[in-house]
Amino acid sequence: MRRLAWLAGTAAIGFFATAVPAQERPDFSGRWTSESAVTGAARGGGRQTGAAQGQRGRRGGGGRGRARMGDMGSGFGPNITITQDANQLTIEYPFFARGDLQPPLLFVYALDGSETTNSVTMGQGRQEQTSTTTWEGGTFVISTRHTLTHPETGEAIPVHVRQSLSLESPTSLLIEATRNGVLGGEPSTTRTTYRKVE
Repeated sequence: MRRLAWLAGTAAIGFFATAVPAQERPDFSGRWTSESAVTGAARGGGRQTGAAQGQRGRRGGGGRGRARMGDMGSGFGPNITITQDANQLTIEYPFFARGDLQPPLLFVYALDGSETTNSVTMGQGRQEQTSTTTWEGGTFVISTRHTLTHPETGEAIPVHVRQSLSLESPTSLLIEATRNGVLGGEPSTTRTTYRKVE
């Protein structure tokens, strides 16, 4: 009888050891707007500030076929839509201007850490981004690698971005992004807070 009780107890411990981490994983699903975008809209004109201005400059400004919105703070746009199921997390956001008639950018990441590849068409062609993911408690970490073409030499420069998603509250999403230094720049880490709008 004692042996049966011990086996039952061991099985229960094993079950909860595997079940609890999955239960603790947050659901990031929803439509989110960065606080900087909300502040800019409230001031009138939707002016981009801080890191978003730097992103616009690197992407070539607001001409036709170029991005008019972006947020280098998170690596995603100021307005993002996240969907999440048992297997994957998808982030979608508008990158091109409405008149460009281009679909939003879509990134899919496996929740189990499997490698995924997202293809992005912008600038001078298609860019392949390879990502792996991991859970650090309630934080979902995306590690992405791709290459950047040196504007003068044409050399392929490796780029590594680490993005950590965590919920500060049910309506507040924090994305911390760390980038390696490229083109002589220093490595950087930025934090962007999003508010849930739906």
